[in-house]
Amino acid sequence: MDARTLARFPFLKEARDHITANGISLGDLLTNRAWASARDRGKERVRETLEDVERVPLPEVPTASDQDQWREILSYPVARMIVSCVADNYLVRRYALAEAIRAGSRLAQEDARFVNLVAGQLDLDFRLEGDTASVHFLDYLHTTASLRGKEWKLINQPVSEGRVELRREKAVRLLRNAVQAKIEKELPLEVAAEVEAAFADEVRDLRKALVERKARFRREDLGKGDINHFPPCMQKILADIQAHENVPHMGRFAIVAFLHTLGFSNEEIFKLFGDVPDFAVDVTKYQIEHITGTTSPTEYTPPECSTMKSYGVCPGGDALCHQEWMTHPLKYYRYKARRRRPTSAPQAPSPASPSG
Repeated sequence: MDARTLARFPFLKEARDHITANGISLGDLLTNRAWASARDRGKERVRETLEDVERVPLPEVPTASDQDQWREILSYPVARMIVSCVADNYLVRRYALAEAIRAGSRLAQEDARFVNLVAGQLDLDFRLEGDTASVHFLDYLHTTASLRGKEWKLINQPVSEGRVELRREKAVRLLRNAVQAKIEKELPLEVAAEVEAAFADEVRDLRKALVERKARFRREDLGKGDINHFPPCMQKILADIQAHENVPHMGRFAIVAFLHTLGFSNEEIFKLFGDVPDFAVDVTKYQIEHITGTTSPTEYTPPECSTMKSYGVCPGGDALCHQEWMTHPLKYYRYKARRRRPTSAPQAPSPASPSG
């Protein structure tokens, strides 16, 4: 495989073999002046993951010259080391997403032979011929789990002898998901002390940037609702979204329905999900519009406490949650909101005898 291809797809095992075959050691990569541009590019690879990579295309970089090719090949392990030093789950997901988006856009330009080679390295039973691909239905289910739109449901796909048939564009999107999953699974790596020392300044700056980014969803940003009145379950779901943790489907359903009931518009709810690593614009809009009744006959309300507990999205609650009459997240919010009204407003009932 030629060096330019490795520069464009540095996650392939041939890229690692290429580095080893040329005798480039970890010490060389960390300190040798000859690879300074690769270190700088590796830092850039990580920093650009904090941008809105789903909506703003990542810039293409030159890979024509030997120098360009080595910079790109070596910048990939540099970026992985930096991400591993930071060891932040959100950064891992953002980095994996950015690399996957870049790989997907490049795979769209490659011939079937190469696409099939990449699919093989992703451990997929996948075949592309011309503009049509097929993938084993189990691999299809695994790689499209986060793509919940109708167009991705297995029931809506042509299936023959256990294989799902796809147009080329959808097949490349599937491979993009597989690249993202591969990178997420591999990181963070264990890093040596010399690696931590080499990238200490960059790691410090990234951690600061992450704190600032995660603080975007401040209390005042919620507008219509005061987060101090939210029940612990809804506070935790929001906190997990902010920290870019995996929020289960029931958690996402519950927070969308909860915010909708409080009067948040679809667009305001949408913004809360706009920075999640597995964020897909069309899928997220579809889910929100379905839950809020915009495109479905049912306008859903958030599940009651017993349902939240059965799905494992109740964090245990506080003293108010443990009142016998506290059976629903909305009841918690309304009670708290009444308690915080100005003294001239009617007094809320005591916890022992609530109304509504």
